Amino acid sequence: MNFKKIDSQIAKLIERERERQETTLEMIPSENHTSAAVREALGSVLTDKYAEGYPGKRYYAGLEFYDKIETLCQERAKKLFGVPYVNVQPYSGSPANQAVYFALLEPGDTVMGMSLPHGGHLTHGWKVSFSGKYYNSIQYGVDKETNLLNYNEIEKLAKEVKPKLIWVGATAYPRFFNWEKFGEIADLIGAYLAADIAHIAGLIIAGVHPSPVPYVHIITTTTHKTLRGPRGGMIMVTEKGLSKDPELPKKIDKTVFPGLQGGPHENNIAAIAVCLKEASSPAFKKYGKQIIKNSKALASEILKYGFNLITGGTDNHLILIDLRNKGISGKEAQIILEKSGITINKNTIPFDPNPPFNPSGIRLGTPAITTRGMKEKEMKKIAFWINEVFSNPKSYLKVRKEVKKLCKKFPLP
Repeated sequence: MNFKKIDSQIAKLIERERERQETTLEMIPSENHTSAAVREALGSVLTDKYAEGYPGKRYYAGLEFYDKIETLCQERAKKLFGVPYVNVQPYSGSPANQAVYFALLEPGDTVMGMSLPHGGHLTHGWKVSFSGKYYNSIQYGVDKETNLLNYNEIEKLAKEVKPKLIWVGATAYPRFFNWEKFGEIADLIGAYLAADIAHIAGLIIAGVHPSPVPYVHIITTTTHKTLRGPRGGMIMVTEKGLSKDPELPKKIDKTVFPGLQGGPHENNIAAIAVCLKEASSPAFKKYGKQIIKNSKALASEILKYGFNLITGGTDNHLILIDLRNKGISGKEAQIILEKSGITINKNTIPFDPNPPFNPSGIRLGTPAITTRGMKEKEMKKIAFWINEVFSNPKSYLKVRKEVKKLCKKFPLP
């Protein structure tokens, strides 16, 4: 690194973080490891210029190649997801969602989204977010008996409150969404339907998760997580969205810039373009399939040790575990697993009796460890280690050594 001579402190900290990642199982489902190609684009000279506006309509000179890069990124996204429009400038997922609100709603309008404690996202109307403060937010959740979405109850609620916008998507829901049913509900009351696919975008491209494209009007996503790119965001409009409102692309473009953002981070957009090129390969489809295989294998093994999995298993990349029958809190579990070299996150479970900072559950997933090449055989080991440190917390040092040995066999990309 050239900056070692300039800033040895930062260089040492980055190196220590690299070593931590190399010797640790990153199992937070929203995290992944980018390729060297993505990181190279991200750290390129593209970081040096402003590019306010859109390709062909910029405010500054010297942007010929920036226009070509952003257009290429747009075209790759449109082809991969099968949509006619995409904006690749949002700085991340939450700003992308904010742009959708500002493009479609006025403050005080009614919006429906999945409750955060039931697996939804902050920006889907949770009370501490702008989406819950400036809009009339109505939250739907999961069934108390099954922990699954009850579509009849969601339809009943939608008919009652008549939202202008409905969000579907989650951060901690281990099952498929019935996009078609949500589409029917939105059409029934004339609402816009937005799918937030931040967690599952890569799985959709790989063909291992149903796509919302035929049933929704708008799609937002981050570009990391299962898509395995840099931390950015995208907003897409589907053919159905154009049929409902042909002006949607213009509304979104104007909201992103100049409504909410200034100059886009074109180095990030170039890195997104690289990750989309990678996602178009047969290898990426194989990767997506292995994520699901690993997730299901891990869930199956964990069940054998008597753990209580929310919904009893998983359809996607993540697993949500209720730890109450194990006598350990989510916070305690996160700490002991981190000491063991396994990084997960404490997480609320539906109808959790405990507070968010010390919840009853943990959330874990397989995208990052699958990127390293791990398969079902390794999932058995990981499940064994998780059970071992929960059964005997003093065993964490032994498990940490075994985790390091495993990580050496599967280097970072």
